[in-house]
Amino acid sequence: MSSKKQEGVVFLVGALAVAGAALGLVWFASDEMGENLVYYWTPAEVHAAGAEAYGPTIRLGGLVKEGTLDWNPEAQTVDLVVTDTTGAELPIHAQGAPPQMLREGIGVVVEGTLRADGTFETDRLMVKHSNEYKSDFEDMSPAERAAMYETISDDI
Repeated sequence: MSSKKQEGVVFLVGALAVAGAALGLVWFASDEMGENLVYYWTPAEVHAAGAEAYGPTIRLGGLVKEGTLDWNPEAQTVDLVVTDTTGAELPIHAQGAPPQMLREGIGVVVEGTLRADGTFETDRLMVKHSNEYKSDFEDMSPAERAAMYETISDDI
């Protein structure tokens, strides 16, 4: 075989190997991707899914309903109700210390599973908040600012 033919064969074999590797990677990634997806649902969508909502990991988003936040520091658990714009509600039981910004009426995202009793079990509770910082000084009178500065200087 001439050297030009040999170069052509080597190039063809190399190109086929690279294409095969690329196709294998795409197939592997797409096959595994479905198992690793976490779907973002609202309480209404969880209720609508019925039995399909039990078992898979779900990322649930909504607002903490007023009057439902119950933090137990001894047990390191948080119980609350998440609601959405349709009025659907879902009770949440979270393990671990809550984020400092957690309060009633704030947006939350929880990742976990729906138990048979209808309670959403999670150990991952996240607070949704704006990245924009707004100073409290804008609404303070000069006397209130002076009082605040005094409390800070007492701590120093």
